[in-house]
Amino acid sequence: MSHADRLIETEHRLGAHNYKPLDVVLTRGAGVHVWDTEGRRYLDCLSAYSAVNQGHCHPGILAAMTEQAAKLTLTSRAFRNDQLALLYEDIAALTGSHKILPMNSGAEAVETAVKAVRKWGYEVKGVPENRAEIIVCADNFHGRTMGIVGFSTDPDARTGFGPFAPGFVTVPFGDLDAFRAAITENTVAFLVEPIQGEAGVILPPSGYFPAVRTLCTRHGITLILDEIQTGLGRTGKLLAEEHEGIEADVTLIGKALSGGFYPVSAVLSNSDVLGVLKPGQHGSTFGGNPLACAVARAALKALTQEGMIDNAERMGARFKAGLGALRSNLVAEVRGRGLMLAVELVPEAGGARRVCERLKDRGLLAKDTHGHTIRIAPPLVIREEEVDWAVDQFAAVLCAA
Repeated sequence: MSHADRLIETEHRLGAHNYKPLDVVLTRGAGVHVWDTEGRRYLDCLSAYSAVNQGHCHPGILAAMTEQAAKLTLTSRAFRNDQLALLYEDIAALTGSHKILPMNSGAEAVETAVKAVRKWGYEVKGVPENRAEIIVCADNFHGRTMGIVGFSTDPDARTGFGPFAPGFVTVPFGDLDAFRAAITENTVAFLVEPIQGEAGVILPPSGYFPAVRTLCTRHGITLILDEIQTGLGRTGKLLAEEHEGIEADVTLIGKALSGGFYPVSAVLSNSDVLGVLKPGQHGSTFGGNPLACAVARAALKALTQEGMIDNAERMGARFKAGLGALRSNLVAEVRGRGLMLAVELVPEAGGARRVCERLKDRGLLAKDTHGHTIRIAPPLVIREEEVDWAVDQFAAVLCAA
């Protein structure tokens, strides 16, 4: 039995079986590449679900992390630290946010927004206590906590975990009429992804988000955009909302906020939603700790000062064009924006998992979702020759006679 096989067997024997990873055991990463325990190199086309936008083990983020780790890592928010205010300044300068609340995971950011907007609904909008409604979309993915899976439509996420909290109304993604019809006097927010990631990189119809923005403004509804996957350069813009020409009232970011070094997320507000939170009403032991703040500041600096966002736009267009030019009767559609792409396979292809396993054997790591969809999201530092090589691997697997 090889070393990798022993590790896989131990995982299976001692670990909970809530994941089904490809059977590759990774031990090292740099830039767009990772290496397994046998020394084989792979092109990473998942980026830890867009957490590693800056590339694996980015040296600037690593330096910031090690420097801060040697000085001060955690105080809790019971005391102040000298990194938190600096992170606030950096995020505000980039996004124009008026208020910022740092947390750890993306799911924590979502839960924070849900809590805050409900409280805002009662104290500012005047919704009767315990009657607040938040509109969400079918096929959403906002995390795995109890509160979040309660408004998921994915049977795997929901089944066996109830009862769930009320107060959520579900409408189809991209259906403006359904959104309009769901609005009531108790609606406090619309929580939505600019592009549905886990659902298979589903883009909204043209004009949908500007019309949603207009309706939210007209009815006093807080527009919450979950940019945990789409934000921080993934789609070729700092935030995906820029493609739609709108601004959210509340924006959720995470994943690439730390470049993959540390769990960091944040709730960004351009409204008075975060202003309703008073001491003792919400918090996190690790949220806003000095190590997280130093790492996040370096991660944002890398994204914005090293041309990664523009590169995502250019390389995404090249990648999408290359995949779209494949002559394969197994491909139903290629879609996406920037370096957030998906290849939709026809049912006759035998499933996306099988294709991802064949790509792995050729040195490319991608992720299947919803049976027939392959998600593609390499680090934003990918170069032309690496994009072209990746397209060649898809061609070899999907266009073989």
